[in-house]
Amino acid sequence: MDQIQQFSLTLRQEADDRSGYLFRVAFDDTAIPDLLTDELPPLGAGAGPNPARLLAAAVANCLSASLLFAMRKFHNAPGPLTTRATATLARNAGGRWRVAHIQADLQLAEAAAGHERLDRLLAQFEDFCLVTESVRQGVPVTVSVSDADGALLHGTRAAPETATGA
Repeated sequence: MDQIQQFSLTLRQEADDRSGYLFRVAFDDTAIPDLLTDELPPLGAGAGPNPARLLAAAVANCLSASLLFAMRKFHNAPGPLTTRATATLARNAGGRWRVAHIQADLQLAEAAAGHERLDRLLAQFEDFCLVTESVRQGVPVTVSVSDADGALLHGTRAAPETATGA
């Protein structure tokens, strides 16, 4: 049976100044506090995350939650997970800035040996990440998972890239 879910949010520009890029995001029909977003200088004032940063944060958060869920499903009790997302920006053929790649590096709080069925859960947790799998339809996303000792358990670490912008 097909299921469809929807949610909505509302953005309102904060200033009457027509040159401002500060928006208040309200997550409709929830108790979630509003979020301020803004563009970085010189376009905006940098008073909140911009859309590219929100995209990287959404990917990192979804992957982190998916990994934690998978670990708990297999009766693990993981400590606090740390995730670093790096978005690479590049100009497209038309000269416009685009998010060209997102690298998400997740690090467990403990050594791999302390977890049950780690190979199995690492093989499948990305598949359950709604945001990452949606974003991957337009932007490459690579993922790595390391343990507390720095041992690479899953995926690959991308070589650092330098980009300007967002």
